[in-house]
Amino acid sequence: MGSRARARRAAAVLGFTGLLCAVLGAVMIVVVPTLIKQQVLKNVRIDPSSLSFNMWKEIPVPFYLSIYFFDIVNPDAILLGEKPQVQERGPYVYREFRHKSNITFNDNDTVSFLEYRSFQFQPDKSHGLESDYIVMPNILVLAAAMMMENKPMSLKLIMTLAFSTLGERAFMNRTVGEIMWGYEDPLIHLINKYLPNMFPFKGKFGLFAELNNSDSGLFTVFTGVKDFSRIHLVDKWNGLSKVNFWHSDQCNMINGTSGQMWAPFMTPETSLEFYSPEACRSMTLIYKESGTFEGIPTYRFVAPSTLFANGSVYPPNQGFCPCLDSGIQNISTCRFNAPLFLSHPHFYNADPVLAEAVLGLHPNQEEHSLFLDVHPVTGIPMNCSVKLQLSLYIKAIKGIGQTGKIQPVVLPLVWFEESGAMEGEPLQTFYTQLVLMPSVLHYAQYVLLALGCVLLLIPIIHQIRSQGPGDATSQPSTATQPDLLPGPYTPLLQDSTQRTAHQS
Repeated sequence: MGSRARARRAAAVLGFTGLLCAVLGAVMIVVVPTLIKQQVLKNVRIDPSSLSFNMWKEIPVPFYLSIYFFDIVNPDAILLGEKPQVQERGPYVYREFRHKSNITFNDNDTVSFLEYRSFQFQPDKSHGLESDYIVMPNILVLAAAMMMENKPMSLKLIMTLAFSTLGERAFMNRTVGEIMWGYEDPLIHLINKYLPNMFPFKGKFGLFAELNNSDSGLFTVFTGVKDFSRIHLVDKWNGLSKVNFWHSDQCNMINGTSGQMWAPFMTPETSLEFYSPEACRSMTLIYKESGTFEGIPTYRFVAPSTLFANGSVYPPNQGFCPCLDSGIQNISTCRFNAPLFLSHPHFYNADPVLAEAVLGLHPNQEEHSLFLDVHPVTGIPMNCSVKLQLSLYIKAIKGIGQTGKIQPVVLPLVWFEESGAMEGEPLQTFYTQLVLMPSVLHYAQYVLLALGCVLLLIPIIHQIRSQGPGDATSQPSTATQPDLLPGPYTPLLQDSTQRTAHQS
């Protein structure tokens, strides 16, 4: 009897424990998603108390800027009207450092900041040195010539004389460092003297001179502390809610974020919008596929085929025109009216006539497409590779001898890749706090529910077994008891029998 009682008590305890586990698991199924959402919202908003604030302020991801130059093989032949031939040189790799300053929290749930960038050459990652010489179009000469196309012939002749006096030619041979960060040119001083507002720079001229040790403008973005629906969206850039570079309100809109973080809880229908000061416009990337990065689930976003399409192919881009062939964007209105164009490298995803017009170009998706891998729950980028190309439209200008017989062509100058991937301690912290812990809570709720159901079955099974056929036959029956079994009244019966026998 004692062992049976202990078994019943043990079964009851296990059943009660199972009930608690099942109830706790059911409660977690209801509560955990809300807790995870609250935890994510707390840690992705722009607030000094959030987990991602220091990552936002001092970006821990090591960014690299890789530069590929198009070395002109036949500059003299181009002046005679032949097709240009180029040879890709590079990459010349620079470590990019970013930090935010002048961080000011405003009363309307926004924060304003300046982000500074600096670059440091990485010889070990590069295929060449900054002292390498590259033959490139002389942007100052050819751009100035294009600007003079519709000017009086007398002005063109004066410009030709000035170019000759200064020793300026249509093509130049300069080092990588000079092309990147600037070189002295007497033409700049001459233009600034007589046309002071023509160029925004006063000293050296270089393709990336404006980016080094400088900021990308004053951004004001929503923090998401008071209104989560607008988290990370740009409110203003340099005090403007829209720019005035383009010819339509839609193209001038400042949409999306500043390009560093996006709203959490993404779906495959989500698109990535951001404003790029370098491109002077907002851009949109679209979802391509799901994947993982170092064990962290990601969504990959890529550029749509319409990103640089001209207005005839994609009417919303009409505001970026005047356009040439589809696949390149005219950015002259935000680059001192120089005939510069933005595109994918090697004219990938553009009208084939562009790549066919220049020998040495080989566009392909694997090498020349861009992507961003973003953690969909938090909206934080894990891995990115943004690739763009800068080209110059050149042609012979009648009256300006330096342009010779150049046939109209969009000539690529350089393409560059900005890449970065989260790693080290920031990656481990992110994985633990925002991936591992939510995953543990997610699976724990179902484990508790399953364990509770199993434990609840134990007392039920025990009760069924205790009432089985074995129990009904195990108790002895009174009908089968021996006749001489002693009872409590046996002595009295014996005494009565003895007295009767004595009297007889």
